Amino acid sequence: MVAIMSLPILLLVSYSLKTDQEYLAHPFTPYPLNLQFFNYLGILQYSPFLVTMGRTFALSITTAAITCFTSAMAGYGFARFRVPGNRRLFQLVIALLIVPSIILLIPQFVVYSKLDLVNTYWPWYLVAMGANPLYIFMYRQFYLGFPKELEEAAEMDGCTSLRTFLGIIIPNSKPVMATVLIFAFAAVWGDYIMPTMFLNDPTKLLGSWMVPGGPRQGDPIFYAATVLYILPVIVFFFFIQKQIQKGWIFTGISG
Repeated sequence: MVAIMSLPILLLVSYSLKTDQEYLAHPFTPYPLNLQFFNYLGILQYSPFLVTMGRTFALSITTAAITCFTSAMAGYGFARFRVPGNRRLFQLVIALLIVPSIILLIPQFVVYSKLDLVNTYWPWYLVAMGANPLYIFMYRQFYLGFPKELEEAAEMDGCTSLRTFLGIIIPNSKPVMATVLIFAFAAVWGDYIMPTMFLNDPTKLLGSWMVPGGPRQGDPIFYAATVLYILPVIVFFFFIQKQIQKGWIFTGISG
């Protein structure tokens, strides 16, 4: 299964190492006859690609951080505070998991256009501020197993709920935070629907830059750009994979 799922990536890397002439003459050859890396140098010298990649990375990491924090606050509230309606509200959050996010795009577009927020990055930030049902569920499951003794000790020392959350809960939530962070980052980094709807120039973000209609598609230099496009997520994952595995275990996602 690993070999089968890795095959498209291996073919992508192989095509990115071909010359234009070889690609046109042998488009279905799974390996390059003349190995060369000029395609990567060419795309790295293409300044619009680098600017778009930097802009997309900045938006992805900031929205991921906001989503991570707001979802943590909501998950902690559902796990610890027993208030009237808590259970019903959490049932509503779970119900939102079955609602396809794509059907909300048209209502969101209408709202953002009324607020004059189209062609800005505010739609991404506002969605991030509203947290995410899946991430809220993950945080809640994690905090249900979090030892209450630490919070009780902080309360005895005079800490407020907010100070306890920021000073004790968040620093000890690295496994689930790492999982949420990579999910939220990849969701924005790989998205091409929202840029198409909310930006007058969708190529301002890399997801729309890579889909049909983008510059120089179908030749090896575009394959090199695609390899560079997926590389940050892969590198990001390998840096925090141990925390992600712990997050799957502690939140019950693997089960």
